[in-house]
Amino acid sequence: MKNKSSFFLIPYLMWLLLFVAMPIILLTVNAFTDTQGQISLTNLRAFLANGACLKMMVNSFWYALLITGLTLLVSYPLALVIANCRHQRLWLLLVILPTWINLLLKTYAFIGLLGQHGLVNQALQFFGVAPRQLLFTKAAFVVVAAYIEIPFMVLPIYDSLHALDKQIVAAARDLGANAWQTFWRVIWPLTLPGVRAGVQAVFIPSLSLFIITRLIGGNKVITLGTAIEEYFLTTMNWHMGSMIGVILIVIMVLVLLATSGKEQNR
Repeated sequence: MKNKSSFFLIPYLMWLLLFVAMPIILLTVNAFTDTQGQISLTNLRAFLANGACLKMMVNSFWYALLITGLTLLVSYPLALVIANCRHQRLWLLLVILPTWINLLLKTYAFIGLLGQHGLVNQALQFFGVAPRQLLFTKAAFVVVAAYIEIPFMVLPIYDSLHALDKQIVAAARDLGANAWQTFWRVIWPLTLPGVRAGVQAVFIPSLSLFIITRLIGGNKVITLGTAIEEYFLTTMNWHMGSMIGVILIVIMVLVLLATSGKEQNR
């Protein structure tokens, strides 16, 4: 029986090796070699000495934090409503449905909505407001990115809320706690694992966004993701692009450990 189980693990391990481990290894090798193929720390020193790269790293953190905060602000009440309503599976399906659509298609859809003659500006004109430049702004980038990430925040929070023992909530109300006290002292602490999982699922990918930064944010939003795109596709400096990619992976791992540490210690 154990031999059969081990046999079924082989395709999974091969997949991890070819499509996870090998790309990271190649990226690391490229990052720590120069154009002659010699081992070198030139790319790391260039990154640390380049003020623009450090600014992009700060921008990546800042925008990822804004996107995660806005996503959490929308997703938690939404998950709370879904967890306490009828036909929960139907509402979850409606939340998940946008993830079936290609990211590029969703981004172009928002270009149509937020454009100068888009649906949003037409609605503003109906209320007597002149058309505004909504595209290529930082606010548009944050809103669109948050919309795209909402399903990945809602699902783990909903899972925690669904698993919550309703008798504990009822006991808190019986002991005199009002709705806010029940939420803050009972529901919120017990659903923190779902919140942490949602933050990880949103914050980490948000660090490396680049398609939305180009099409929605224009040149006003510059992150490490756009820097990697520039080095790989424009300047063709794959070694420097690989170094930024390795630094981004390290940052993601550190964020993952930081957001998982408290839950492990509980």
